[in-house]
This record gives sequence, C-alpha cells and structure tokens, in this order.
Amino acid sequence: MSAAARQNDTLAPGMIGRRTEVVEGTQRLPPLADLLARDRPVIFRGLAADWALARAGREGAAAAIAYLKRFDAGRPVVGYTAAPEFGGRFFYGPELQGLNFAAERVSLSACLDAIAVHLETPAPPSFYVGSTDLDLYLPGLGAENGLDLPPPPEGQAAPTVSIWLGNRTTAATHFDMSNNLACSLVGRRRFTLFPPDQIGNLYPGPLEPTPGGQVVSLVDPSAPDLERYPLYAGAAAVAEIADLEPGDVLFYPALWWHNVEALEPFNAMVNYWWNDTPAFMDTPMTTLLHGLLSLRDRPQAEKQAWRGLFDYYVFGPGDRPAAHLPEAARGDLAPLDERSARRLRARVLQKLNR
Repeated sequence: MSAAARQNDTLAPGMIGRRTEVVEGTQRLPPLADLLARDRPVIFRGLAADWALARAGREGAAAAIAYLKRFDAGRPVVGYTAAPEFGGRFFYGPELQGLNFAAERVSLSACLDAIAVHLETPAPPSFYVGSTDLDLYLPGLGAENGLDLPPPPEGQAAPTVSIWLGNRTTAATHFDMSNNLACSLVGRRRFTLFPPDQIGNLYPGPLEPTPGGQVVSLVDPSAPDLERYPLYAGAAAVAEIADLEPGDVLFYPALWWHNVEALEPFNAMVNYWWNDTPAFMDTPMTTLLHGLLSLRDRPQAEKQAWRGLFDYYVFGPGDRPAAHLPEAARGDLAPLDERSARRLRARVLQKLNR
C-alpha cells in the first residue's frame, strides 16, 4: 500500500475528529475493574504484538492463513459472502427488505482458502466469519494467543473468547450487551465508537432481522447522508475513531455503539466479551422486548407513572425499595442470588404464559 493511500484511510471519516485515547508501552492490562470504572474506550498499543498469530501476520496474509488452518477442528462455521458491489458492508437489501449477503455452513479452511484466492483481486467478493468460539472451532489457538486475565469472581461467567476473520469487510454500527476487549492481530481495523446515549441520533434499524444479530444503525459513518438522517450530526459530534494496528487491543464498555471496518485483504481479530454481573442474571434485552409488549402503547400519562415505578424499583439504588421492610418480608426485593433468580424467572414465565 502506498503512503498516500495509507494516510487517506487513517483520516477520520465524515465529521468525526475525536480520537480514542492511546496507552503506549503497556505490557499488561490494568485490572478489569479499573477499565470498567473509566467507562470510556481506550487502546493499548502493541499489547498483543508478540502473539503467535500477530507474528505470522507480519510475515504476510498467506502465512497467517496457513497458521490458522493448523488449528481447524473441522467443525463447520457460518460463513458470510457478499457481492463485490456492496464494498464489504454487510447490511440490508433495498428498502430494508432482506439482507445483501448469503450465509451458509462451510469449513473454516475452505473459507480461508476462498480469501487467499482473492488476496490480489482489486474488487473481490466479501468473505466474513464472525464471532466464532475460539476453543471450539480452533482448539489450541488460544494457548498461543491470549490475554492474561484474572479468573472471574465466584458466580460470574468467564469471558467469551471469539475470533473474527475476513477480507475487507464492514460490520454496521451496532452495540453489544457485554464489555469488549478487541485484539487486532492481522490487518488494520477502524472502530467508530458512539456513546450509548446517542441511540436517538443513530437511526436504529429493525429489531429483526438484523445483519448480525443486533440492531444496527442505518447511517454509514464513512458516508453519512445528513439529508436523510440529520440527527446523526449530533452523534458524530461526540463519536471517536479507534484505528488499530496489528497487535493493538481496544477496550470499550457494554452498550457503546461501534462500526467496525477491516482494512486489509486479510484480517483477523480475537475478542473477549464479559459482564461484571452474576451469571444467573438475565439479559436486559428480554426486558426491553417485554416493555414493547406491555408499556409502549399505553397512554402517555400512564407511561410516565410507570417510569416513576421503574426508577424506584429498577434504576434507583438497589437496596432502597426494601430498606424499610423487615428482612423476612422482602421477598423479590431482597438481593438476587441464584436460587431467588430461578424463583423470579419462574414467576415471570408463569405470568407470560397466561
């Protein structure tokens, strides 16, 4: 790649000028609790540069592909393919009808071979394998490529470790329900990050179907259409760009919206998802869906009254609703544990199955 081309694709697209904070020279991550307390993205430059996959990538895409194929367990993965005219952006079809790509179960090695065939093709088809469990599909790879994370607290699930592979592709702006450590190992990536409170300026698409399982923004940050999506200017004003070189590790908190562009003919990333909550807690997305069913279409005055109840019971201090009650009378208002979570879940299911 020429110096001019490289400079061009590291410029912030659209109206976004803010850059994610970069920490240089770190050999170890800070405690996860410290990361969560900062509640903002940060890049740890070169933290994973000595991982075996990153070293293979420095030899070239062919070497990285050959290295990965050594670990292929033979389990079919979900491979996504899009035609060249879509420029690698996995998204909807016209008028949000259908999707602009095909998904099929394929062997991991076959997908890697398809990418290898097109490494020199100027406008290749787009190939993508997303969020694939590292230990299940590439056993042994994690032993040579991994962060030294402390064991999770008792009762809390261990991080989920996944790999992402493909050529020049873009995952449209979306949020995840977990905190994320994204380890860029082969190729460069650009994350465009938006705080959670920008949802109203990002024009979310349908809840389903979605290109990747999560609702996505309809705005393309690399070419925003402000006539159609004028409120996006507010999101761009507080957004930030995280440009990752091979070996960089990006942290961003749960619910931050992110658009992810893979910028080379072959790219590989490993990520760690985790929540700082007990494993027995349910996902709030279930609550959101039930809110659509039970609250959204009620009269506005009623909804405001329910907002007050939710603020008291859910969004305020957790111990406040039961503070004035004798301990034996607190019931569902007592702190959750695994047993009480099962009991409460059973009550919810009973009420839903009316």
